[in-house]
Parts: sequence; C-alpha cells; structure tokens
Amino acid sequence: MKAKEKKHIEEIEFEEGSGNVFADLGFENPEEELMKSDLTAQISHIIKTKKLTQTQVARILGVTQPRISSLLSGDLDLFSIEKLMKFLQLLGQDIEIVVKPKPENRETAHRIVVFPIEITSVPMVAKAR
Repeated sequence: MKAKEKKHIEEIEFEEGSGNVFADLGFENPEEELMKSDLTAQISHIIKTKKLTQTQVARILGVTQPRISSLLSGDLDLFSIEKLMKFLQLLGQDIEIVVKPKPENRETAHRIVVFPIEITSVPMVAKAR
C-alpha cells in the first residue's frame, strides 16, 4: 500500500462579496435585481409547499404556463417588483412595506425583503445579461 502523498495548497486570493451578488457581478440595478430574486424565491417556495403545477400556478396568477416557467428559471427581466408582489398576493400572501431610517453606520439606505420563514436554498438562478 502506497503512503499518502501530502498535497500543498497554495494561498488562494479572493475578494469578499458585498452581500449582493448582483452588485458583485456588475448588474445595472443590483438592489432591484436582489429584491426580484428574493420575491421569486418566495413564490417558488409557496408553489413547492402547496405542491402546485406550473399550469395551476399560471391559472391562479392569470398568466401562461411558459411565463411561470420563465419566472422559475430566473428570467427576472420579464417581471417587475410590483408584478411579483401581485403574484404573492394572488398566492395568498400579505405584503407589508416598512420604511425606517437607515443605521448611522451605513453609508446608503437599502431595500430588503424579509420573510416570516427562512428559505434555506434559492431554487433558481438569475440569467446573465
């Protein structure tokens, strides 16, 4: 039996992310893209929890099944934040908007989406432009 060889791992250079992958990738409106992604993740979670088919969801939301497929595939350019919030309402979700001052230690104000349940995995990826 051969003795195991020790492998030397070189120092890997990396850059810490900003917390918004869309900003890190250079998207034009990264906060809007992140919000769309978060809303879409919640829609996907509801669809899976309720065990709905794309056809059933399309009927509920008043759109075609291919539009639902595009949404769940991460084609976020096809949907506005307002449309995604309307979809959530049609899926039986209340939406609350809370406006509050940003912390003094942060340079800019943020828009975030907060859900009452934690989604552990995002089921889709935004398509690159």
